[in-house]
Amino acid sequence: MRIASLAGAGLCGALVAISLVVAAASYPDRPVKIVVPFAPGGGTDVIARTLADGMGKALNQTVFVENKPGAGTIIGTEAVAASPPDGAALLMATFAHAVNPSLKAKLPYDTFADFAPVALVARSFNIVVVNPKLPVQNVAELIAYAKARPAKLSYGSYGIGTSAHLAGELFKNLAQVDLVHVPYKGAAPAITDLLGGQIEVMFTTVASVAPYIQSGQLRALAVTSAERSKAFPELPTVEEAGLPGYVAESWYGLFARAGTPIEIIDKLNNATRQALTADAFATLARNEGLTLVAAPPSELDRYVHGEEARWRKLVQSANIKDE
Repeated sequence: MRIASLAGAGLCGALVAISLVVAAASYPDRPVKIVVPFAPGGGTDVIARTLADGMGKALNQTVFVENKPGAGTIIGTEAVAASPPDGAALLMATFAHAVNPSLKAKLPYDTFADFAPVALVARSFNIVVVNPKLPVQNVAELIAYAKARPAKLSYGSYGIGTSAHLAGELFKNLAQVDLVHVPYKGAAPAITDLLGGQIEVMFTTVASVAPYIQSGQLRALAVTSAERSKAFPELPTVEEAGLPGYVAESWYGLFARAGTPIEIIDKLNNATRQALTADAFATLARNEGLTLVAAPPSELDRYVHGEEARWRKLVQSANIKDE
């Protein structure tokens, strides 16, 4: 009986493998969805919709966005982890994908084993901004001011574990300053309080503060990326401005379900590369402060493993808890 059951299992496995090969040859023979684990209207949603439009043209098939927000991106991510490995459901992953393993005691999926990397789409940076009433003109002055006033300055974020939060924690760690973290439910209320002087500092996205920087309502000190931004060439990086080793980036990466045939992964990667050459993405890159990458699957895998490791180290050393 055991031999028969093993033979049956082997036959089932062979049939699954054959079906995947057939599916890869005809892919995509039906619409493809990109799951965005955030609500509609945000930066990730806009990027995903622009990507879907370009990929649809490259694949000659409908590619659409499905928003599945909730639980710090876990709901949408889990939906893709539970989908068949046929390339019909993709995940637009972000900073949270690499940070959740160290913030959450248990995830309903394995961040690496359950997903197949498709393409690193883009990287982005945050900007260190302060209320202009704060008497600091650069990062060095901010560090000196904070050291002279431990636990007197506060910085806002859009929640525990977000890029704005961990960029601030990395700053505290490397500069050895005591800033008070104030989490908000989104960027808008945090920026409102920054403008009003209830908090003094933010490490936030370009799109959320660019108009206020241009109008003089906020003062920009530096960008958090490894290199200067073409969008703000006059701003130094935090590292250039006096904090060695500081880099805090957001990113956007496309994943499929683990087990998706390599032929499908290659088609999706090529479609992503073609989509990123569109004028719509050039405009989006300027507005959102993006560096378009269009990297191969191996680069996304390497990048996310590196991000997970370095943010885990910070989360543990700062004893950050997801409340």
